[in-house]
Amino acid sequence: MTEPKILPVLPLRDIVVFPHMVVPLFVGREKSVKALDEIMKGEKQILLATQKNSVDDDPSPDAIYPIGVLATVLQLLKLPDGTVKVLVEGKGRARLTRFTDREEYFEAEAVEIEDEPGDASQAEAMLRAVVEQFENYVKLNKKVPPEALSSIPQITDASKLADSVAAHLSVKIADKQGLLETFDVPKRLEKVYGLMEGEISVLQVEKKIRSRVKRQMEKTQREYYLNEQMKAIQRELGETDDARDEIMDLEKRIRKTRLSKEARTKAEAEVKKLRNMSPMSAESTVVRNYLDWLLSVPWGKAKQKPIDLAKAEEILEEDHFGLEKVKERIVEYLAVQARTGSLKGPILCLVGPPGVGKTSLAKSIAKATGREYVRMSLGGVRDESEIRGHRRTYIGSMPGKIIQSMKKAKTTNAFVLLDEIDKLGSDWRGDPSSALLEVLDPAQNSTFGDHYLEVDYDLSQVMFVTTANSLNMPQPLMDRMEIIRVSGYTEDEKVEIAKRHVLPKVT
Repeated sequence: MTEPKILPVLPLRDIVVFPHMVVPLFVGREKSVKALDEIMKGEKQILLATQKNSVDDDPSPDAIYPIGVLATVLQLLKLPDGTVKVLVEGKGRARLTRFTDREEYFEAEAVEIEDEPGDASQAEAMLRAVVEQFENYVKLNKKVPPEALSSIPQITDASKLADSVAAHLSVKIADKQGLLETFDVPKRLEKVYGLMEGEISVLQVEKKIRSRVKRQMEKTQREYYLNEQMKAIQRELGETDDARDEIMDLEKRIRKTRLSKEARTKAEAEVKKLRNMSPMSAESTVVRNYLDWLLSVPWGKAKQKPIDLAKAEEILEEDHFGLEKVKERIVEYLAVQARTGSLKGPILCLVGPPGVGKTSLAKSIAKATGREYVRMSLGGVRDESEIRGHRRTYIGSMPGKIIQSMKKAKTTNAFVLLDEIDKLGSDWRGDPSSALLEVLDPAQNSTFGDHYLEVDYDLSQVMFVTTANSLNMPQPLMDRMEIIRVSGYTEDEKVEIAKRHVLPKVT
């Protein structure tokens, strides 16, 4: 052990100086400047010790790490602002055994610490591993000067190599101080290797993040450039900002409309497609028309009013004279629905000759149930596409009569009258009665598929009633319905109807 020396101490903030390192320091605290002035008069030796808390402007001896470095001042330059720039070289580790009572600057008694060489073969193995790992570290950390990569492998002394590599590591001050306080050389090399390994893992993640951010920025810049080009071209073609305003309006409508998940995904995809089209193109018109239809039909669950059977009976009596059995059967049908709270029963089909009041009976049912009434005439319909809609690939395509009726009703719990269902025809364009089977089946109509909309539409809340002049219709369709025959009126009933309903309108 060497003899103790009493030397001025320079407390360091946010830096640990290692032996064999030449480091520039900027000194501004009064005590530190006085310490430097003192040593310049003699052998220019000073003790460098790191503070435990870097924000402490006037640390106590207990706030300074007891292991530091004995250093030599190579150069000192006083700056105009009163601070000092000093170049120091670390010579060896030193333990600060006690501080003196000197008040002008910090002064302490210190003893130099010798390295513990440890096992030579272990030190050699760790030396090679550290050099190899340092090369990987330098490739990832751009803060390390390039000359370090050429100088470090030339060092053959294990202790000097460990300190040189430690000086270049971007780790916490506490970790660096831990390396300074490790006197066993193989253990110090092992710690250096471990710290480098941890830093390399972090740097690799940072590199991935930087690459990802760079790619995203390049993509964003490219999209911005292309959008600006597109705007310039549109201005040259005389296109205004109306198209952009229309797209913003569509996006606002999509947010406000209670679309199904499938419909929302479809709408957002179509808006994205529309944004990249010229507003003057034919395809953009097709997309705009589609979005207008998709957002115009009602979506979501509507609030269902409870069925008042007494009121329903009163409305039927008020609107129709006679037909007692028919009205009784309708009230029974409504009573079952009110009791079960669902529309999963058979569909009512009012069958009778023209002019007996089938359509007006249907209107009364709609009024009694508090539903929005929509009439859909099926007379002469021969094309399945009139029910299911035309595919968008056709010019002038549009949704079928079912979706058109829902748009007209503006509510998902409408009352839809399928008038003259027996007049449906069929030819080479398809059988519309087959399409109606899905509409009238409560087990299937929650996912009704319209060819134009291309998304499932829920018809399960709709109340369907049909009318027919005869039972000349496909058997599967008839099986879906409950037939109620509406016969003609007797002479007495006709007179009473004239008194109640015709004469008040004439007089």
